[in-house]
Amino acid sequence: MADITLYDLPGCPFCRMVRSKLDELGLEYDTIDVPRSHAARTEVQQVSGQTGVPVITDEAHGVEGMPESSDIIEYLEETYGENGA
Repeated sequence: MADITLYDLPGCPFCRMVRSKLDELGLEYDTIDVPRSHAARTEVQQVSGQTGVPVITDEAHGVEGMPESSDIIEYLEETYGENGA
């Protein structure tokens, strides 16, 4: 099990951007596919307090339920990019 978990909706362009950044950085991560219906996204809501995706958790750095693709990408670059890790 990887330290990073991505809550993902297949076909979501914002989720795709986060997956691309994770892959670009060579990071191992687990993916949890969320339902299309916001009302059924109870797991992502418990983790992040909202139902939008993408959301990541990163156990290695104490990140629990970070939303917003731009924030996630910035975090990944700062934490795992050339200047981070």
